[in-house]
Amino acid sequence: MDYLALGGKRFIGNPKLPTISIYSLVEGEYQVNQFRSDDRLISPTFTELNLTAKQIFQAGGA
Repeated sequence: MDYLALGGKRFIGNPKLPTISIYSLVEGEYQVNQFRSDDRLISPTFTELNLTAKQIFQAGGA
């Protein structure tokens, strides 16, 4: 998680935005889903997770 949005533009866009990246291993390769602001997180591991990216950033004081 790059809660301060310090990662490269390639990973979180331009302008940089606070972004949560969730990686999943699919057929031997990692695929990434990115979530920002009011996007509801979707995780194949934590299927009952019911949070938005904004909620996580607010909890971290960002």
